[in-house]
Amino acid sequence: MGIVGISLIGIGLAMDAFAVAVCKGLSMRKMNWRKAIIIGLYFGAFQAIMPIIGYYLGRSFENVISNIGHWIAFVLLVLIGIKMIRESRCQDIKNANERVNFISMTVLAIATSIDALAVGVTFAFLDINIWLAATLIGLITFTLAIAGVKIGNIFGDRYKKGAGIFGGIILILMGCKILLENLL
Repeated sequence: MGIVGISLIGIGLAMDAFAVAVCKGLSMRKMNWRKAIIIGLYFGAFQAIMPIIGYYLGRSFENVISNIGHWIAFVLLVLIGIKMIRESRCQDIKNANERVNFISMTVLAIATSIDALAVGVTFAFLDINIWLAATLIGLITFTLAIAGVKIGNIFGDRYKKGAGIFGGIILILMGCKILLENLL
């Protein structure tokens, strides 16, 4: 598999992180580039690390990961989505949703990178340079996550009311999409 193929996989894997970054941008009153870069780093790092982990887990754990990965992503995304919807009912929605603390960002990064773990397992059976693949996937995700924060912030400036509910619904729908894709 060449750089183009790996890049296309990277774009596909980055879409969940992009959607979550849009939600983060929606909750910001003003564009905060520092937070956007932190969000990009979390998502990019996890999207790069997960294929490496998957690659080294290889054949022995392929069935376990592919059988439960979608359930883990579903549960994490639904719980985070529900939390965002609940927080949107608070008067302090903007401060609650735009936080980029270690725990919330780690949970979001793991939830959006479960698929990358499974792809890493697949890479173990292909003639592929895992370090090149992981670097490309991480850089693509980093870039798209920052773009997602900016796009969400622009959208959020126009439609501030209900942004938390919208973001929560997106996360819940993403979790359901991941689950349905893997069950059907």
